[in-house]
Amino acid sequence: MAKGGSIVRDLTALWFQAPMVIAARMQAMTIAAMTGAATDYVEASRMVTEKMAAAAESVVAVNVALIKEGMGAVAALAVGKLPATGHKRVTAAVLRPYAKRVRANARRLSK
Repeated sequence: MAKGGSIVRDLTALWFQAPMVIAARMQAMTIAAMTGAATDYVEASRMVTEKMAAAAESVVAVNVALIKEGMGAVAALAVGKLPATGHKRVTAAVLRPYAKRVRANARRLSK
């Protein structure tokens, strides 16, 4: 179950920290390209692999969240209750993998 603040925290990370991460990476890759350093390849590779991992993790997380919400809705309907909406839990599951990586990259690149 997601906490109410986690969606806000994750959206904040994506809104404010993602552009900072992109700018830091672009600056580092530009400097590396101008100086001939190999670090631009490392960072470019890292960007792609992190995005792929976050996308895969997000797909699994949203599917698990949807299954849990569906099972909860079926159980609620079985006893004659209206099912609770779990859109916040599903949203949190989708955002969490990306926001986690953005926060980690912001910390790493700000050093």
